[in-house]
Amino acid sequence: MAAVCQVTGAKPGFGHSISFSHRRNKRRFDPNIQKKKYYVPSLRRTITINVSTKGMKTIEVRGIDAVVKDMIARGEKF
Repeated sequence: MAAVCQVTGAKPGFGHSISFSHRRNKRRFDPNIQKKKYYVPSLRRTITINVSTKGMKTIEVRGIDAVVKDMIARGEKF
């Protein structure tokens, strides 16, 4: 599963893990992606999306219908 949120578009960040001796190693900061099912009244069906925890909060605030409308406008598949 790709570490990309379908709602917010959050992608992995890259950087270094730094040890006590200050040696640097490349690492990847993944967003907290969860697979979640939502019932969308406007579509009259349940959709499954890969969403970050920040995206879940966005859905709670704006509502699933508004978020799905924006996702369809962007061309997201679910």
